Amino acid sequence: MHAFQFQTTKSILCEVGATAKIGELMAQMGCKKVAFVTDKIILELGLAAAALDGLKEAGVSTHIIDDVVADPPEAMILKAVEEAKAEGVDGVVSVGGGSSLDTAKLIAILVDSSQPIDEMYGVGLVKGGRLPLVLAPTTAGTGSEVTPISIVTTGTNEKKGVVAPQLLPDWAILDAELTVGLPAHVTAATGIDAMVHAIEAYTSKHKKNIVSDTLAREALSLLGANIHTACTNGEDRDARSNMLLGSMLAGMAFANAPVAAVHALAYPLGGHFHVPHGLSNALVLPYVLEFNMDDASAAAQYAEIGPLIFPELAGKSVAEVGAGMVEGFKAMGPELGMQSKLAEVGVNHNNLPMLAEDAMKQTRLLVNNPREMTYEAALAIYTAAL
Repeated sequence: MHAFQFQTTKSILCEVGATAKIGELMAQMGCKKVAFVTDKIILELGLAAAALDGLKEAGVSTHIIDDVVADPPEAMILKAVEEAKAEGVDGVVSVGGGSSLDTAKLIAILVDSSQPIDEMYGVGLVKGGRLPLVLAPTTAGTGSEVTPISIVTTGTNEKKGVVAPQLLPDWAILDAELTVGLPAHVTAATGIDAMVHAIEAYTSKHKKNIVSDTLAREALSLLGANIHTACTNGEDRDARSNMLLGSMLAGMAFANAPVAAVHALAYPLGGHFHVPHGLSNALVLPYVLEFNMDDASAAAQYAEIGPLIFPELAGKSVAEVGAGMVEGFKAMGPELGMQSKLAEVGVNHNNLPMLAEDAMKQTRLLVNNPREMTYEAALAIYTAAL
């Protein structure tokens, strides 16, 4: 057996209504005042109410930071850190999507650190510890609640990652009640995002291991079996819970067996065109799969997991499963109410060279791809996805 290392979130609470217990958890960790990181829509929808009420009942006061936006800009994060310092917070809670959770992780580190954020970009560069941290996702997609990763958009619209074990929270809270009101197209995009995490972890060139493989397979079984129900009947709490669990398991997998070219090609779409991350992944996924099929090892691995997502592919040849996955994902987006081509999100032919150039800067991700990605290949993938 290959030697490997596996790290994940210390504690998980999976229960409908679990956000009401966040106050109790923070109080147990000795917190008196927490930064509560979310966005204005989450507050308006009332999704943060149970957590805020629970904190108040537990005697923990809050400073709300609700100006989080998608693809969190570095300037926004640093402003939030200064606010949290001024308020004297001793813990951080986030109820929100991946951008809120990523922001909360960095606040928990930066409030108590003199290290500049630009020295943290990369793998294992964070020095020191962090404040107590509890994360509750409102989408079943990013898996941020169990990953040691925060993605930041720099002033040049480039996405950079902080990757360090300090970013793993003390508790991940999986509460299906938080996802019940998600529109179908958001449920679809975030669900496909989670599938990408599991697929890329399973075929990752580096750090792939028996634990990440097991988690990725179980994630794909849960996500594949529940995404259509969650999109067509959003009130189905069993389907919503299974999507959250699948997303978390995929997050655990890719946190330890890193993602690759799908994410590398998706990031520039978010940075330049503000396409939501899950949709960005979904738009390029079929074409990256098609590109990777020329690698025999990747094709064999796709053949192992394809039927977990698309049961009709069971018993097919390696080539048939690969082709079936490509066509299946091309069809899935429109079936679930999503855009399916780059042109639909404002990209045109003139933008493609810029996107390919930016994708090639994602060396942290591209080294994990089973087949070597080149500028020419990235350009061809974007062209096919247009």
